[in-house]
Amino acid sequence: MPDNTIARTPSAYDYQLLIKNILFCPVVNAPDQEIVYRGTLRYTYRELHRRVAKLANALTSLGVKPGDTVAVMDWDSHRYLECFFAVPMIGAVLHTINVRLSPEQILYTIDHAEDDFLLVNSEFLPILEQIRGRMDTVKGFVLLNDEPSAPATTIPFCGEYESLLAAASPEFDFPDFDENTRATTFYSTGTTGMPKGVYFSHRQLVLHTMGVLGVLGSTSGNGRFHRQDVYMPITPMFHVHAWGMPYVATMLGVKQVYPGRYVPDLLLELVEKEKVTFSHCVPTILHMLLKHPHAQRIDLSGWKLIIGGAAMSRTLCLDAMGRGIDVFTGYGMSETCPILTLAHLTPEMLALSPEEQAVIRCKTGRALPLVDLKIVDASLKKQPSDNISPGEIVVRAPWLTQGYLKDYKASERLWEGGWLHTGDVAVRDELGFVRITDRSKDVIKVAGEWVSSLELEDIIAHSHGVAEVAVIGTPDEKWGERPLALVIRRPESGLTEKDISRHVKEYADKGLVNKQVVLMKVRFIDVIDKTSVGKVNKVVLREKYA
Repeated sequence: MPDNTIARTPSAYDYQLLIKNILFCPVVNAPDQEIVYRGTLRYTYRELHRRVAKLANALTSLGVKPGDTVAVMDWDSHRYLECFFAVPMIGAVLHTINVRLSPEQILYTIDHAEDDFLLVNSEFLPILEQIRGRMDTVKGFVLLNDEPSAPATTIPFCGEYESLLAAASPEFDFPDFDENTRATTFYSTGTTGMPKGVYFSHRQLVLHTMGVLGVLGSTSGNGRFHRQDVYMPITPMFHVHAWGMPYVATMLGVKQVYPGRYVPDLLLELVEKEKVTFSHCVPTILHMLLKHPHAQRIDLSGWKLIIGGAAMSRTLCLDAMGRGIDVFTGYGMSETCPILTLAHLTPEMLALSPEEQAVIRCKTGRALPLVDLKIVDASLKKQPSDNISPGEIVVRAPWLTQGYLKDYKASERLWEGGWLHTGDVAVRDELGFVRITDRSKDVIKVAGEWVSSLELEDIIAHSHGVAEVAVIGTPDEKWGERPLALVIRRPESGLTEKDISRHVKEYADKGLVNKQVVLMKVRFIDVIDKTSVGKVNKVVLREKYA
């Protein structure tokens, strides 16, 4: 083989893929575009650049150095956006703490990540007071405060965020360094055991940003993200960098709106007042917003919305489409940075009826550029793209985590055979659209046949009077397992267990679902347990009801 390696001229610039280069683009091309917080604070990208430099100076003056870990406990805010850039740009690691974890889990993640400094919103001071005496590595605290007066606390803060920025220089010479330097760490919200630390480098975050931007900007039909859009996340910034979308929005230089704590009234008000056109959230948030009384008086048409984190039912999709929302599915996981696929419709698909479109919009979608996605059997043999042959989704892409922090065995399991194992069971059609049929741990085996809990949930959600549904497997002496549908009824619907069973049987009689579903039991409940990021917690549901 000939050696075609390109020889680099000694004086040539060795360009590294660093997060700072995401920020510098809009400062040049859209310096007067707005960053908005809760509709009460707004400033330009030019000021964002100055504030990022000020934060870098403030942190380094406190003693933060390359390789240190800076943790943040905050709601979705302009401050969080500034930390997304300033912390990794000085060579430190940003730890985005999941504030919805229990105090003991939060303490575990702080110690496991070996956090050096902690920036904390005053709302979370009771949690911090509870665990502060048991932290092993934290050297200093910075207060994040939206209130006019300082809170009463025993925490020895190094200073308040805005005061520290006000005293800092607006100039900082951000260095070049190896693009493989770790930039972020956060902890996956596992349903068993302690959370696992996931980490990403500058190179991975830049490549993910460019990959997502490329596919969102290239579609001519639905879900296009462009410079005239107004972006607002409705996925926590502590969860996989808000799906990486703040980096994408910043690279584009679009107007960004940060809502703080998720309050339905405020979210809807910001969509209307700030003319938000692009967001992302889990299905439970969309359901909450559409059912809120204020939603009926707001024009939601033209709002583009990626749904992820859990399966979107066709009923919810049709409800959103009925309000003019361009809703579609995205797929990924904490370990994948996260976006792997998006369910963009072709122009021909957009000509279909709403019911036919909803089927496609609810699919997992097609893989992004640079994502090598396969559906395989237990021996890693690729399954045919026939829409009926199930297997596990395994992936390779340049932005996947290299493993779990300080957990070699779990990392080896994650990457068994040289592919990242998602644990999701899916089929793929001839057009390349993937459709997840279940999590491998949630598939129900009835009389030796696999029954998809997600498929059953989608069918039951179409039944009149169903507000929410989750399906789990329960042990059965005769059949091995039987599906149990846990259903929240709409008030005064009059829905009965027999109504749901008849509805499901109609699908089985038409051959649209495995005939074993007729063995399903139904139980009405008041609350369906969720994880800290809004996913249905089937581990807890099985403990309660199986």
